[in-house]
Amino acid sequence: MEAVNPATGERLDVYDPDDDDTVERKLDHATSTFEDWREVPLREREELLENASDVLRENKQRYAELMTREMGKPITQAIAEVEKCAWACDHYAEYAHKYLSDEHHPSPPGTEVKTVHDPLGPVLAVMPWNYPFWQVIRFAAPYLTAGNVGLLKHASNVPGCALALEEVFAEAGYPDGAFQTLLVGSSNVDSILADDRVRAATLTGSGPAGRAVAETAGKHLKKTVLELGGSDPFIVLDDADLDAALKTGVQARTLNGGQSCIAAKRFIVHTDVYDEYVDRLVAAFEDLTVGDPMSEETDIGPQADPDLMAELHDQVQESVDAGATLLTGGEPLARTGAFYPPTVLTAVPSGCPADTEEMFGPVATVYEVADADEAITVANDTRFGLGASLWTSDRERGQRLARDISAGCVYINEMTKSDPRVPFGGIKDAGYGRELSEMGIKEFVNKKTVWVE
Repeated sequence: MEAVNPATGERLDVYDPDDDDTVERKLDHATSTFEDWREVPLREREELLENASDVLRENKQRYAELMTREMGKPITQAIAEVEKCAWACDHYAEYAHKYLSDEHHPSPPGTEVKTVHDPLGPVLAVMPWNYPFWQVIRFAAPYLTAGNVGLLKHASNVPGCALALEEVFAEAGYPDGAFQTLLVGSSNVDSILADDRVRAATLTGSGPAGRAVAETAGKHLKKTVLELGGSDPFIVLDDADLDAALKTGVQARTLNGGQSCIAAKRFIVHTDVYDEYVDRLVAAFEDLTVGDPMSEETDIGPQADPDLMAELHDQVQESVDAGATLLTGGEPLARTGAFYPPTVLTAVPSGCPADTEEMFGPVATVYEVADADEAITVANDTRFGLGASLWTSDRERGQRLARDISAGCVYINEMTKSDPRVPFGGIKDAGYGRELSEMGIKEFVNKKTVWVE
């Protein structure tokens, strides 16, 4: 298992994957640890999570540089990711006891009826490389605090991050076995999930990976949460604040090199402001700095892998061949590393890759619409349904239109984002279940009714 710097092609390190005996030992260890961990008082689990927050902040530069080396995230964004992880830990350390408090129900005189929230056991997490710390912490912070134990199968190109996350919980004082990394390939997931010792699973990743996990989990009647792909609309109406919609739109499409499920991918712009918005979008894209991700001046680093960049470029080329208009970008940069420039496509034909597939890189497709009704129609014309961003100066209009958008979350005059205070997740091919907030921490608990006569 190799870690390769996508900015330079340099091999950073080689890791020996866990063999079958090691996986067996870790599953046993998770099971035995759970029996003790579930009995630890919730307040003590919250205190340990506070410790984890401290560990993240104390080591944020080292963890950020590790991320940047392994998957190319610009260093300033990597530092921000570690800080966001610490914030999520702070949130659950403060609110877990409120979220998990007993819920009392109406009952006959003299009786007490309540719902309690018991942990399920070892939870398998199959996580992606694009936010290698945040994706993990946003499952681990709530699920471990609820009394479960975690088994992380991270993406194979970020093994150093996977082991560093194990270090976070160890240094925070969690018992050995409460959070373990499994250095295994994707081919091992099915057998691990089928094991009786694993009680539930969460996955963030591609549609095919999600379907495979859901199929295996379904056979064994295990709870799952899936956060899959997205092709999020970014709707700019005729009364939008164009300055704000432009500034946020550029960030929403290019943050993390455009490698985000909730990135703004389809810009749907009212005809009255279309020409101005497109001209300014192209100019802003061309003004971005693509380069060394270790430099604080860099806006966009390399794509995480040369093969992923090649796949992205094929989607762009096929779309142009089908009739899309390329306004800027569209060719890998002639330099060492997997660098792809910010790209804008307009006049995108129906059915081409830029119209129907998720573009996992800094490529914006722009659609012109005549009115708000057409904007909603175009926004919903996708098999995905993760997030959406809608821009209008009329907040009541925005809230009214938000109800018509088929997505798990709609942000009005703001970019789509994940926030530990609010539920996060999608519908349709974007997955099911919710992460974060009270909903997230309750996804992997037994909501047990207790009737006391």
